[in-house]
Amino acid sequence: MPTRRALLTLLAAAATSACTSPPAFAVGGLVDMQVVDRSRGDVLPTYRSRGANWIAGRPGDRYAIRLTNRTGGRVLIVLSVDGVNAVSGETASTGQTGYVLGPWASAEITGWRKSYAEAAAFYFTALPDSYAARTDRPDNVGVIATAVFRERVPLPAPRSFEAPPVASNRLDGAERQEGERRAPAAGAAEGNADSRSANAPAPATAAPPTRDSLAKSEKLGTGHGEREYSPTTQTTFERAGSQPAEVVQVRYDSFANLVANGVIGRPRPPAVPDPFPAFVPDPR
Repeated sequence: MPTRRALLTLLAAAATSACTSPPAFAVGGLVDMQVVDRSRGDVLPTYRSRGANWIAGRPGDRYAIRLTNRTGGRVLIVLSVDGVNAVSGETASTGQTGYVLGPWASAEITGWRKSYAEAAAFYFTALPDSYAARTDRPDNVGVIATAVFRERVPLPAPRSFEAPPVASNRLDGAERQEGERRAPAAGAAEGNADSRSANAPAPATAAPPTRDSLAKSEKLGTGHGEREYSPTTQTTFERAGSQPAEVVQVRYDSFANLVANGVIGRPRPPAVPDPFPAFVPDPR
């Protein structure tokens, strides 16, 4: 049985809001994921290519990951950026700690979790300057992913069954004895309910990077920016199963690289009208 773990949930006053319909450019079924350019407030459009979703980032721009719960129950979201858990700093795995969203709630994750009060801002940068590369884990730079878990709903306690009266006193006594034997067993099952909890792993820390100018051909990663106020609180969550109900991922790179790799089609030059064509064509 999955155990209860201590997890993080964003404070409602700081970063959550009700959401009842899927936003534009969203990716995901149970939980929508969008990447938001924080300098302009725009949601980055998603391009579909080769069975994957892609977004184009601009070097130096800070971004946030907007998560929207589309279900009527709480969900746990394990967030991976460049193959690194955005809460704990560990090499990402679906069994790790994450964020909890309430029913129909939406929240924006703005950076690497440094404490219950601060996060280090996400921003697009060259691969060598990315947080993953600077912690010797460059292999999975260029992907943002969520593993979504539903919450385990405890089954209702069974009701005791009272047998209907019968004519024979002997059978009535037997029913009473059987009821007395069942009663202690039901009480023991309730006493064995799992109530364990554990603290979330402490987030890793890294020195703030310097931002250098980037060539258009450099692959993008996510940097470890300045610390910002980003309050969280702690809660408990019991997963409905050991495997995620949904895994959503978005890959990213610079616009120029996505065009060069065929993810985004090259823009066609506009047609130039000819005022003096050679001959008159036949009408249709």
